[in-house]
Amino acid sequence: MKMWSGRFRQPLDPAFERWQRSFAFDRRLLKYELAASQAHARALKNAGVLSSSELISILQGLEEIGQKATQSAAFLEDDEAEDVHHFVEKQLVALIGDAGYKLHSGRSRNEQIATDLRLFVRAAIDQLRSDLAEWAAAFVERAEQAGTAAMPAYTHLQRAEPVLVAHWLLAYVEMFLRDAERLADCRGRLNLCPLGSGAVAGATLALDRRAMAADLNFDAATANSIDATSDRDFALEFVNALSMLALHLSRWAEEMILFSSQEWGFVQLPEAYSTGSSAMPQKKNADLLELTRGRAGRTIGNAAALQVTMKGLPLAYNKDLQETQEPLFEAAETMLSLLPLVTGWMKSVEFDRARMQSAAESGFMNAWAAATYLVQRGVPFRQAHEQVGKAVQLALDQGCELRDLSLEELQKLNPAFDQSFYSCLTLDAVLAIHDVPGGTAPARVRQALAEAKKKVEAMREETHAHA
Repeated sequence: MKMWSGRFRQPLDPAFERWQRSFAFDRRLLKYELAASQAHARALKNAGVLSSSELISILQGLEEIGQKATQSAAFLEDDEAEDVHHFVEKQLVALIGDAGYKLHSGRSRNEQIATDLRLFVRAAIDQLRSDLAEWAAAFVERAEQAGTAAMPAYTHLQRAEPVLVAHWLLAYVEMFLRDAERLADCRGRLNLCPLGSGAVAGATLALDRRAMAADLNFDAATANSIDATSDRDFALEFVNALSMLALHLSRWAEEMILFSSQEWGFVQLPEAYSTGSSAMPQKKNADLLELTRGRAGRTIGNAAALQVTMKGLPLAYNKDLQETQEPLFEAAETMLSLLPLVTGWMKSVEFDRARMQSAAESGFMNAWAAATYLVQRGVPFRQAHEQVGKAVQLALDQGCELRDLSLEELQKLNPAFDQSFYSCLTLDAVLAIHDVPGGTAPARVRQALAEAKKKVEAMREETHAHA
C-alpha cells in the first residue's frame, strides 16, 4: 500500500515509479527513522492516540526492524519501498498488523525526513570531530618528535625563511582545528527537532514537541513549521564546512606530494599508502595523497549542487529536496572514510630531517635577518633591504652564501656591517629572531605545541562525551 494512493485512480507509470524512488539511498537513514518513530510513538501514547499495548507493540516492532537490518543486508533489498519511511511502515505492519498504520497519525514525511537528516548530520559531525581530534593529534605527535629540526618555509613556492619543522606541522593543526570549530557551530544550529511540524502547518494532534525533542537529544523544538519542513540550511552549512575541510586536506596532500618528490626529498612516502607503476618498476606513487586531492573536487561539487538545488525553491517542502540527500551523503561519507586513512598516513610517514635542515641553511633564507641586523644599527629598513639585496646579488655572482662574503665587501655596501654580522646569519640566530607570539623561535614553538596539545585533548574529551 502506498502512503498516499487513496486519492488516485490510476497506478504510477512503472518507469517513473522506479525512477522517483529514494529508498536506494535514503536507507542510510533507517536508524534515525526508527529513533524518530519511537519518539513519535511515545508522543502518540501521551496524546491518547495509542494504547499502552499498542505502544509496546510498535516499539518492539521498530526494534526488531533495526535488528533485522543489522543482521542482514538483504533485508534492505526492497523493490516496492518508495523511501525509508514507506519501508518502515511496510515492515512494521508486516510484524504487528494494522496497529502499525497508527504510527503515522499526526505526522508527515516532510517532518520525518527533516528530522532524520538532522540526526544523520549530527551523528556525522560527532564522528568527524572525533576523527579530526585524532588527525590533529597525529600532527602534534610528529611536531613533538621533530624537536628543534628546521626546514625552509615557502612563499610563492620559493624558499623564504627557515622555520622549525614543528612550526610547519602546527600550522596544519590550526587549520584543522578551525574545521572542527565550524562543524561544532553547525551542530549547535541544527540541533532543533522538526517533529510535530506536520506537513507544513503543524501537527493536527496535541503532541508534546518538547518531549519528542528531549527524547532525541535535541536542544529544543523548531520554532516554525513552515521553516522546519523546508529548511536544509543545516545540510548546506555542513557540506560547506566539509568542502573547507576537503580543501585543507587537498592543500596538505599537495604539499606532501611536492615534498616527497626527488626534487625536494623531505618526505619518504609510506608504502602502506602508496602504489607502484604498472610500467616503471622504480616508481612509488602517492595514491592516497592524489585521491585526497581528487576527492576535494567532488566534495566542493557537492556543496555547489546543494546550493543550486535550493536557490529557487519556494516555501515549503518541494520534491526537489530529495535531490539534496545524495550530495549530503556522499560528502559526509567521503570525509568519514578519508580522515582515518590520512591519519594513518601521517603516523607512518618519515621525514628526512637532515635534508630539511640542510635546505634551511642555504638559499639566502637569512636575508631578512641580515636586513634586520642593519635596522638595529639605525639603517632605515628600505635602505637595509636594498643593501642586503645587493649583497645577495654579489654572493650569487660568486656562487656563495652571505656568510662567505668578506667584511670588506659588505662594508662597501654599508659601513654599519661589522664582524658581529656573521653571528646573526646562523640558523639558530635566524630562528631566534622570530621571538613573537606565533613565531618560529624555539621557545615560542614550545608554547604553541603545549597549547595545541591542550586544544586537541579538550576536543577529544568533548567528542567522547558526545559519543
